[in-house]
Amino acid sequence: MTLTPTLRKFFLTAHIVVSVGWLGAIVAYLGLAILGLTTDATPVARNAYLAMAFIGWYVLVPFSLSALAGGLIVSLTTQWGLFKHWWVVAKLVATTAATIVLLRHMQTVTQMAALASRPTFDAAVVHPLRVQLVVHAAGGLLVLAAVTALSVYKPVGMTPYAKRARQVTRQESTGSALPGPIFNAASTRTAAHPPRWGYVIGLHAIALAIVFVVFHLTGGRFPSH
Repeated sequence: MTLTPTLRKFFLTAHIVVSVGWLGAIVAYLGLAILGLTTDATPVARNAYLAMAFIGWYVLVPFSLSALAGGLIVSLTTQWGLFKHWWVVAKLVATTAATIVLLRHMQTVTQMAALASRPTFDAAVVHPLRVQLVVHAAGGLLVLAAVTALSVYKPVGMTPYAKRARQVTRQESTGSALPGPIFNAASTRTAAHPPRWGYVIGLHAIALAIVFVVFHLTGGRFPSH
C-alpha cells in the first residue's frame, strides 16, 4: 500500500492521538473503578459505575478500535511493515488481545451500571464484581504501557519472513552467484541479533496480553486444579 507523505503523516498523527487517548482514558477509568471499590457511600459508587459505562462505550471502545485500525494502516504504509519486525508483531498481538478483552469486559461494566441504577443498589452485595473491574482496568493499563514501550524503544530484531525477503531482494539486486553459506554469512552479519532486553519487552507485552485474556475469560479467577 502506497500513500503520499502528507496522507501518511495524517494517519500517523491520528494513530498517536487515539492511542494516547486510549491510554489516558483507561487511567481515568481505573480511577473510577478504584473509587467504586473503596468508597462506603452508595451514591458515590453508583455514579462511579455509571460513569465507567459511559467512558467505556463512548471513549475506550472507539479509541481502541481506532488505535488498532490506525496501527494496521501505519504499519502497512511505512518501512516497518506488519510482519517484518518482532516489536510490531508484539504490538499487534497485544493490541488485538486488549481490544477483544475490552469488548467482552464491557458486558460486565454494563451489568454493573444496570445494577447501580436501581434504587435498591447495595455496593457490598456486588463486592467481587467491583474487585474484578479494578483488576481488569489495571491489567489493561499494563498491556497498553507495554505497547507504548515497544513503540518508543522499537527493539531491533527481524522476523524470519523479513530476513528471507531481504535475502531474496539482495540476491536479485546484486545477481550474486555466491554459494548459499557464504552469502548467508555475509547477510546475517548486517542484521544483528536483537538484544535480550528487546525480547524481554516484546515477550512481556504478549505475556501480559495472554494473562489479561485468560483472567477475563475465567471470570476474574485463575483456573484451579
